[in-house]
Amino acid sequence: MRHLSAEMLAAGSQQPDPITSAGNAQLGIAALVGIAVIVVLITRFKLHAFLALTLGTLALGATAAAPLDKAIASFTTGLGDTVSGVGVLIALGAILGKLLADSGGADQIVDTILARASKRSIPWAMALIAGIVGLPLFFEVGLVLLIPVVLLVAKRGNYSVMRVGIPALAGLSVMHGLVPPHPGPLVAIDAMNANLGVTLALGLVVGIPTLVVAGPLFGKVAARWVDTTPPEGVVPERATTELDRRPGFGSTLTTVLLPVVLMLAKALTDIVIDDPEDTVQRVMDVVGDPMIALLVAVLVAMFTLGRAAGFTKDRMSSTVAGSLGPIAGILLIVGAGGGFKQTLVDVGIGQMILDLSKDWSIPALLLGWLIAVCIRLATGSATVATVSAAGLVGPLTAGMSTTETALVVLAVGAGSLFFSHVNDAGFWLVKEYFGMNVGQTVKSWSVMETIISVVALVLLLLLSLVL
Repeated sequence: MRHLSAEMLAAGSQQPDPITSAGNAQLGIAALVGIAVIVVLITRFKLHAFLALTLGTLALGATAAAPLDKAIASFTTGLGDTVSGVGVLIALGAILGKLLADSGGADQIVDTILARASKRSIPWAMALIAGIVGLPLFFEVGLVLLIPVVLLVAKRGNYSVMRVGIPALAGLSVMHGLVPPHPGPLVAIDAMNANLGVTLALGLVVGIPTLVVAGPLFGKVAARWVDTTPPEGVVPERATTELDRRPGFGSTLTTVLLPVVLMLAKALTDIVIDDPEDTVQRVMDVVGDPMIALLVAVLVAMFTLGRAAGFTKDRMSSTVAGSLGPIAGILLIVGAGGGFKQTLVDVGIGQMILDLSKDWSIPALLLGWLIAVCIRLATGSATVATVSAAGLVGPLTAGMSTTETALVVLAVGAGSLFFSHVNDAGFWLVKEYFGMNVGQTVKSWSVMETIISVVALVLLLLLSLVL
């Protein structure tokens, strides 16, 4: 990754006039105050992240001496732009995930792979399962879906729970932090105007070796550090359909990977042809658009998953409707994060960062990772860390190449996964499901998250030197 050059700074400096006349010192304090308010409200007062981001934005505007009406307008504009940019993608991803779970398609993938895996390869199979299932599913949904499988495999194969559990957790977490269409990467892509196909491709390039290190390899170490027995009654029911049949393995896997293939195909077409007037490229630009790719996958899933499982029209409708309710909170957090980001830009903090960065020797990639790490440690939310860090480093990506911008996006996503601890809901979810105490959870789950974050950063830095 190049350091910030004069040309990049000049390109990024063409920003609208700020809504306040505050100097750089006051703007810096305002940014710190806004982030501090968000952190305190989430960690100390347990306020919902949507409300915390909203109040943090108002504190930011007030400290920067911005007119209240203009600060509110910036917030609502950013919220609307962000939701319009990624809201549909999140909704379509949720529908696809719900169809996958309710039809029994996810169970079909799990059962097929496990039936063909040897005892030595079971941890690798669990990482593969989690990676595949985690593509369209949110982390919490994937975790609930895979926990019964993890515990059943551990019991039948006489494995340590950590030996098979860590690879599964790593697979879900890597997908969540590094690979769109998950909300965090989508927000960062939108904030930095990155190319989704290129980001997706590089996310997989970085994510696969990261998963190997943090999953099967670290799982051996975690199994020596932590010996736990999950309590009775804590295991949720396995996600199976009450219908008599479920979709086949091949059709399920094809459906899950379809949007990824379409988006990657678009990215490759853009690189190989590189002619906006070419008919093939124009077609692929439409077919590989994230919204169209996910929409096609959802429509295909209604037949390959829903109809294959014997869903009636009413059941199909209720499944789709049931997928949208749980993502309301995610959409609000993502939207409010976009509003906070827009307010940061409109009060002039983006320009302030550009002015100060003229003397910096730190790459924007590393800066994005560090900011995301700090916010992640403070708030416990990977999504809040991603949207806040993306807003702060977004101006620095102006003038960068498509590849460089994608690497910064992934660096922010990697930083947002760093060291999950007691202020993260995922920490407690893993702790309770696996029957661990706090210390054991830190030595297994928290360390695993840190490994993912650091290994991904190292790989991104290496890629920045060769791309």
